[in-house]
Amino acid sequence: MAERITIVVVDDHPLFREGVVTTLLESGYFDVVAQAGSKEQAMMFAEKHMPDLMLVDVSMPGGGIETAGELAAKCPAIKVIMLTVSEQEHDVQAALRAQARGYVLKGVASSELISILRDIYNGDSYISPNLAVNLLMRSQEDTKKNAVEDFDLSDRERQILEKLAKGLSNRDIANDICLSEKTVKHYMTNIMTKLHVSNRVQAAIKAYEMTRN
Repeated sequence: MAERITIVVVDDHPLFREGVVTTLLESGYFDVVAQAGSKEQAMMFAEKHMPDLMLVDVSMPGGGIETAGELAAKCPAIKVIMLTVSEQEHDVQAALRAQARGYVLKGVASSELISILRDIYNGDSYISPNLAVNLLMRSQEDTKKNAVEDFDLSDRERQILEKLAKGLSNRDIANDICLSEKTVKHYMTNIMTKLHVSNRVQAAIKAYEMTRN
């Protein structure tokens, strides 16, 4: 097996935290180098271990979103993923502004969490699909179309962006519109360049913001 992904799990509920740690260790993909229950501990372990990933609870002491922002400033190489029960729009947006690479609800299945973390380690970003729908699909289709066209997106790019807004992965989008996954990734690169964003989550949020202007 390839070298394990190093990760720190940050949650102030020991029982839940230990369950997540057990899941990660049993998968064989992760090396949990530390556990933390507060912002102070999280920052200490981040600087000590410089893990690949940090899985952070939004509502922990010191604030999970505040922790993500500080980690982005002090340890930008660490990819931060929020694990939370909060489905509040302002929490999602705040986490993304703090440069979190993922926003995952605590009801997620163990196998899906492992898959999400591995994808983020490999450069992807993630937001729970139902949150993406709530966040992005509020305006009328004609308003969305006009807003997106302001960025000079082609019809195909607009189609892919709208499917991204529904929470579809590149693979799902490719299957849905009968393209190769490589071609969809090429389109996503063009979309992100035109929207002046650096990852798929930011592209989805940008689409949402355009519909509100």
